[in-house]
Amino acid sequence: MKIWILIFKAPVRVIRIKRKRAGLRLKQQMLMIKIALSQEKAETKEMLVIYRKYTQRQASKAELKIANEQFVDIVKGLGIGVFAVLPFAPITIPVVIKLGKLVGVNILPSSFNQEEKNK
Repeated sequence: MKIWILIFKAPVRVIRIKRKRAGLRLKQQMLMIKIALSQEKAETKEMLVIYRKYTQRQASKAELKIANEQFVDIVKGLGIGVFAVLPFAPITIPVVIKLGKLVGVNILPSSFNQEEKNK
């Protein structure tokens, strides 16, 4: 009887450890997405303030350049959003991102790019 307990305990323990590890990995990824989205939110608010200043002719060229870069990021996000509506989105979005990297086109907004953050 003890052999059956030993044989049965090990796989159950391994499964529990794998589930806990997967749960922690999911939490970490969700936190990364939350941070990136909050960064995009702050940058978008800054962009709107700069455009408001531009309409009053108080914005400099450098500020306008920053606002235009953020506007491009918003358009990139909208482009990915189109793929989210399509069927099989969990498959198509990573494929499109991978194809974009192969071609040399950056599809994701700047706050979602890990490589730019490290530089």
